[in-house]
Formats: sequence, C-alpha cells, structure tokens
Amino acid sequence: MKNRENRNGFHVKAGPPKNEAIAELLAIEAESAKHYVARAFRRASRRAFLWPEEAAELVASGRSLTDLQSVGPYLAKVIAGWLAKPPEVPAPPELRQGFLTFAQAEQVLATKPALRRDLCGDLQMHTTWSDGEGSVQEMAEAADERGYEYIAITDHAKGLKIAGGIDEAQLRRQAHEIAGMNAALGAGGRKLRVLRSIELNLNPQGEGDMESAALAKLDLVLGCFHSSLRKKEDQTARYLAALRNPDIQILGHPKGRIYNFRLGLNADWPRVFGLAAKLDKAVEIDCYQDRQDLKLDLVRLAKQAGCRISLGTDSHGPSQLRFIDFGLASAALAGVKRERILNFMSREELLHWAASVREKQAVRVRGK
Repeated sequence: MKNRENRNGFHVKAGPPKNEAIAELLAIEAESAKHYVARAFRRASRRAFLWPEEAAELVASGRSLTDLQSVGPYLAKVIAGWLAKPPEVPAPPELRQGFLTFAQAEQVLATKPALRRDLCGDLQMHTTWSDGEGSVQEMAEAADERGYEYIAITDHAKGLKIAGGIDEAQLRRQAHEIAGMNAALGAGGRKLRVLRSIELNLNPQGEGDMESAALAKLDLVLGCFHSSLRKKEDQTARYLAALRNPDIQILGHPKGRIYNFRLGLNADWPRVFGLAAKLDKAVEIDCYQDRQDLKLDLVRLAKQAGCRISLGTDSHGPSQLRFIDFGLASAALAGVKRERILNFMSREELLHWAASVREKQAVRVRGK
C-alpha cells in the first residue's frame, strides 16, 4: 500500500488500512454479498465513520474488533484479514466521497482544544415532538453536561409528515414546554437555555410550509430542502430563492447528500454562497455522520465567499450530540475563522444576529 493523501487532506501512510479505507472495503463487499450479509457490510460501512479509534490501533492494543460498533465475529475476521494483509483500496465513488471518520475528526481537534472548550452550542436537533428519540428535557440535560450556553430545538415542520412534522398549534404548545425548561434551568443556576427554532421544510421554489407569523416568534429558523433531491440539472435557482425567503436565517444541510444513498443537488455554489454572505445568512454544516453537509470542499468555498457557518448535529437523541466534532473538524480543516461560526457567538450575540438578519430582509422587502 503506497503512501497517499486522501480527499480530505490527511496523509495516509503505508500500512494497515485506516477506518476510512475499511469503510470503503465494507461498502464494496456489500455490493456482491448475499442479502443478509450485504446488510451487515453496509451497516458496518456506515458505522466505521463513528468508530472512536482506528481499528488497527484497537488490534495493536490487544482488544477485539468486536468492540467496534456493528462488528460481529464474522466481520471481525474479514477486517482482521485486511489489517494483516492490506489490500489496494480504490477511490470511492462520489456517493461515498468526502466523509470524515470520527478518528480523523479527533485527530484534528486534538491539536485545537479551544474549539471544543469555547463552543457555545448546537443549532440543529430533534425531539419527540417530531422524529427524535429524546425529550426537550433530555436533550437539554445532555447539552448542559457538555457545558453549552444554548441549543436550538429544530423539530420538523408540518409539511414533512414522514418525520412527524409539527404544525403551528403544536409549535405553540412546544413553546410552553421550552419556557418551562428554561425556567427550571435558570432556577437551578444553569447557564444553558433552549432556543425556539424549527426545521422549516422548503419546496423547490424556496417557500416554507409554516405561517410567517408563527416563524417570526421563534429565535431563529433553519430552512431545508427535503424533496426533489435527486435532480441532475443545476439547482442554483432554488437555493437563491431559499436564501431570499425572509423567514429563514440558516440554510440547512444544503446539498442534501447522504452517505452511500444520495449524492444530493448541484448548484453554482460560489453564487449561492455569495448571496448568503450578502444577506448575512448562514449555511450549515450538518454534522450528522451520514450527512456531513456541507462537505469539506464546499465549506472551503463558503469560507472564500465570506459566509457565516452554522453547526448542527441533526441529533435525534442525546448521545448524538457528539456528532458536533465532525462539523468542528471540517470547519477547522477548511480554515473557517471562529468569528464566522454562529456557534461561537454568545446567546445574546446569536439572537442579535438573527434579529438583524430579519430586519435587513424586511427593509429589502419594503423597498421593492
């Protein structure tokens, strides 16, 4: 196995394959394996990105590969064979390119401890109000343990029925729960506060699926595309329309890609990011392991355009808050300055920015 540099810029030395390469080998095996075995290979391929350390290091320390998530005895034997006799690993197809492993993210963040220490919050997560597994309280408690100043609850809006999207009435009821949670946090002397937000479902024309009056009462609004995500033709127009939508301040998981499942959309990204910068809106790095969207090369383009960046784990349970490391590492590798990342703002600064974006957009609308 020759020395090489992978697409994320990590220098890969000759020797046992890293988790990134193991993920690709597992995905390749899944393509020719029988049904139930193929599912095991595919599942392990995805989970390889979450392994906390390199598989080779685990073996070197005398532990079993079955300690790794989604690795049973059979897969452990297969992976051990690759570690003992490293195969040539072909370049992944685009469907599986540009995803950091957790081990890589940890490698990056180990050299930048201040990023974790100074991070103020997480700006995308779901609760049992839509398709999440944790309550508002459970997500808040997990965030408090991480030392956060704030989290944004972004349950799905009503148009996304498959994900349990909530309507305006449910959003009002959720507001009472969040207010109670914040009161309890304050009474307990905790600095964490829960921000009211939503993952607004955008149609291909950039229009949202909730009443503007309801959205105006939220602390900030994340807008995302969830339909027509496999189109091959250029989709720049839909992104520009979405950014001009006065109801949103953050454009979430912009490309719409999912590991080994969907490539997502294509656009004139410098033009898209240029408009976001002009409007002072943020584009998101969705930190969920299967998304990592924006991917690294697009984060670099967003940085060049002067965009603000938002980090959201897209967590559907408390344990997934750790996914923030994927976004932090990606931003660090792209050289994004902390002052351009929303999550390093104080709560007061973040709310001021959101209000400012709304006011500027209102002025533009009135001026037309």
